[in-house]
Amino acid sequence: MYDLISRYLVWIAFAVFVFGMAYQFINLVIQAKRDKVIFPYMTWKHSFRSLLHWIVPFASKNMRIRYETTIVTFFFHLCVVLVPIFLTAHVVMFSFAWGPSWSSLSASVTEWITILVLLALVFFLLRRLMLPEVRFVTYPSDYVLLAVAAAPFVTGFIARHQWFDYETMVLIHMIAGAIMLMAIPFTRLSHMLFFPFTRAYMGSEFGAVRNARDW
Repeated sequence: MYDLISRYLVWIAFAVFVFGMAYQFINLVIQAKRDKVIFPYMTWKHSFRSLLHWIVPFASKNMRIRYETTIVTFFFHLCVVLVPIFLTAHVVMFSFAWGPSWSSLSASVTEWITILVLLALVFFLLRRLMLPEVRFVTYPSDYVLLAVAAAPFVTGFIARHQWFDYETMVLIHMIAGAIMLMAIPFTRLSHMLFFPFTRAYMGSEFGAVRNARDW
């Protein structure tokens, strides 16, 4: 079962992720071309100006108003990338399967990062439950996505401490990671692809057309 999941399911998950993101990107371009105002309105200057203000913490007014959400969101996105890429076990598995290797984070560091990710997910859950303006745009699928995002970290943390049967938890962890990877192109998690393009268009519309800031 371990060989089946580690050799084939991982490959399938990566393939679904890559081709799914490629499909979404192509579809995005096609839809944008059909709209007669998107590409004509977009400018490099206003696109990059908007992106810069929305990727730098507290550069936009909304980030300063919701400072607690800004702090948690930036830490979450940073940590959720660091753990899968720099976890020692992941580096070893990737090197064994494909060859290349790189430096990894210590076990204690990745453990604390995992805890931060889980605390951030709890924060996002409470935010959806408690804030009316967020709850209004929340669907049942959003709670499922929170569970999908949490599952690899919860199972990895449990496997790391060997609280239950280690081999079973490792298998569940790998399946959870594969599910999350395959879910990215087809759920709201795809914002990792759409964010720069959406921001570029909004920045161009506000800056080039309305002569106003979008931050």
